[in-house]
Order: sequence, then structure tokens, then C-alpha cells
Amino acid sequence: MPQQPSPSSLEQTKPATPEITNQPGKPGRPWIWLLLIVIVGFGAYYFWAHAKNGQRAKGTANPNMPAKAGGRTRGGGVPPVVAVRAAKGNIGVYYTGLGAVTPIYTVTVKSRVDGQLMQVHYTEGQFIHQGDPLAEIDPRPYQVQLAQAQGQLEKDQSTLENARIDLARYQQLIVKKAVPEQTLATQKATVIQDEGTVKTDQANIDSAKLNLVYCHITAPITGRVGLRLIDPGNYVQAASATPLAVITQINPISVIFTISEDQLPPVLRKLHAGARLRVDAYDRAMTTKLAAGYVTTLDNQIDQTTGTVRLRATFDNNNGMLFPNQFVNARLLVEEKNGVTLLATAAIQRNTQTTYVYFVKPDQTVTIRNVKVGTTNGEVSEITSGISPGDVVVMTGVDKLQEGSKVQAHIEDASQPQAQGSNQ
Repeated sequence: MPQQPSPSSLEQTKPATPEITNQPGKPGRPWIWLLLIVIVGFGAYYFWAHAKNGQRAKGTANPNMPAKAGGRTRGGGVPPVVAVRAAKGNIGVYYTGLGAVTPIYTVTVKSRVDGQLMQVHYTEGQFIHQGDPLAEIDPRPYQVQLAQAQGQLEKDQSTLENARIDLARYQQLIVKKAVPEQTLATQKATVIQDEGTVKTDQANIDSAKLNLVYCHITAPITGRVGLRLIDPGNYVQAASATPLAVITQINPISVIFTISEDQLPPVLRKLHAGARLRVDAYDRAMTTKLAAGYVTTLDNQIDQTTGTVRLRATFDNNNGMLFPNQFVNARLLVEEKNGVTLLATAAIQRNTQTTYVYFVKPDQTVTIRNVKVGTTNGEVSEITSGISPGDVVVMTGVDKLQEGSKVQAHIEDASQPQAQGSNQ
């Protein structure tokens, strides 16, 4: 029998197999390499885009950008500025207050008799004069009352005449003692009673005539009538709260405005001296002058809640620019300063310590001068000290300047801007 190989010999003759590193149950790691590749690619793209944007920004830089502070400007480094010249002129001292246009007279027209409204003689918004017819109330009931009163008067007059005849007869008989004195006294009282009755009848006639007059309603004042409040055909009553029309006086018209109680003493001094204080009415934006008038009166007490006092100024209002209940700004001229130094308000500089201007010297250099400002009126201010009429002061471009800076000064028109509301 052939000999079978032993197990040891079988192991020695078994062919060799390559060793497998990835054993079952242990996955491989190719995803790590994939993640590294993605990170490296993203970083390369980021740095490439960043470098490209930087080159593009350098290439598109604006060559017209202003130079850094302290750099030279065009014209050899001398900054151009706009300057104005101080002038000699007049300026007004104004007190400004809030006001409302108030008609001097406002009449609410009502019927003084009861009856049917037959006719309306006005149109809405019409300007009417005193005495113009407005409306007609049915007069027929009052005509009947007048006729009745006249008839009663005639009857009572006849009774009175008869009583007077009897009185004269009794006076003759009493001399002859033909009638008792009591009869004479009674007749005298009867005559007096009849005379009173006649007076009552005459009063009834006058009342009926007056009611007929009230049936024809006329305008009590001259002014503008408002919207019609009752149409013809309606029955109106004297006790009704609804009026027939409202009439407001337009020309002249007044403005009631307020000023502070601290501003009252100068105003009182002027009024007591007989001065006429001018008032200019401006619109809500304080840009358009509507009318000019004068103070006519002031209130008799100060409002303690606001510390103000009310004044009334009257305006001609020929142009109709002032309308009842319109809001206005009232500017009261208290004083007119003549021959003072005036300067554009925009040229005055201020800080926490002082008020100053940049004065332009003849050698075109600037120096700082402290000034004192008096009255300011709109675009113009009064300078009480620091500069004189004719001096040149920088108005715009001061942000580039310092003491001793050289400038190219362009002087504006020598005519100074007019103070708001002065001599208009």
C-alpha cells in the first residue's frame, strides 16, 4: 500500500497564499484621501481668488480721489473760500409769536320770528354789505296780527272818546250838584283805563309791524357769508339753535398772537409812548409774508399757565390773504437799529467758549477775531464789536483754515442779504 503523507508533510507542501491586509469586518480608508484632496483644492482656489481681487482693486483705484489731509490742493495749495464783506445798515428787533386770524366781527344770523323760510337772497361765500337782503320769512301771519291790532285800537279809541265826553258832562253837572262826586271820580278812572287800553293796542300794532320787519332778514355787518345752513321751504323758529347763516368781517381783520411776559415791558413802553408797533404775518413755514398791520390792543392779564400775554393786531387784508382761523406766525417789530455793522449770519463761527470769524487780511491770509453778536434777524446779524463795515470775512470753506492760512477769497455781492421782515 502506498504510504499516505503525514499532516506535517501536507502543511509543508501546501502552496503559499499572499497575506491580505484588509480583513473582513475592517473597512478601508480611501475617504480620508478624498477629503484631503478637497481641502487642498478649496484652499488653492481661495488664495487664487483673493490675489486676483487685490490686483483688480489696485487697477481700478480712482485717480480723482481727494488728497489726504495736509496734501497740496490745486492752485499751489491755497484753498479757495467764499467771503462776504461787512456792511453798515439797519436791522429790526422782532418778537415772534404764534397767532390765529380772528375776525373783528362774526355774526350768527338767526330768525327772530317763527315761520316758513320763503326765499334766500345770498349765494354761499358771497361778499355782502350791511343792509343787503339775506332771507324772507312768510309775513302773512304777522300781517293778519297787524290788522287785528289796528281794529282793536279803533274800537278802544271810540270807547275812550265816549268816556271823555261823559267825563266832561259830569264835570259840568258836579258844579250844579246834579250828580254825586263819586260818579265824577269813577268816570275819571274809566277815562284813564281806556287810555291805557289804547296804548296797549298801539303797542300790539308796533309789535306786529316789527315782526313784519323781522320777516325780511338783512345783513347786520359787511363781510363774507358762509355756507347756507337752512334751505328754503323749511319752518324756522326763533328759539332754534340752527342759524340761517354766519357772516365774518374780512376787511379789516385781526390776528391774535402771544408773546412772552418777559417781552411785555418793552412793548408797554412803546405803546404808552404812543408808538404804533408794526406786525408782520407770515405763513406756517415762516417763508411768505402774508400781510402787515399794527398792534391795536393787548389783553388785560397774563396767562399764568403759559407765561404769555395775548395781543391783537389789525390788518387791512385788501388782498384777502388772511382767512379766519388761519394759523400764522406774527412778528412784532419792537425797535429799529440804524447805522449798525451787519454781517451774514453764516460767516459767524461758534464753539463752546467764544464766537469768532475768520478775518481776511490784505495779504490774503486769515486771522481769527472774536466778535460779539447783537440782534439776529434771518440771514443777517448785528456785530457790536470785533469787525467794522468793509471788513472781509470768510463765510464758506472755514473747515480748511487755521490761524495764518493763505486763501483765495471770492467775495460775494456787496449787497448784504436783507433782514427778514425789515422795512418790507
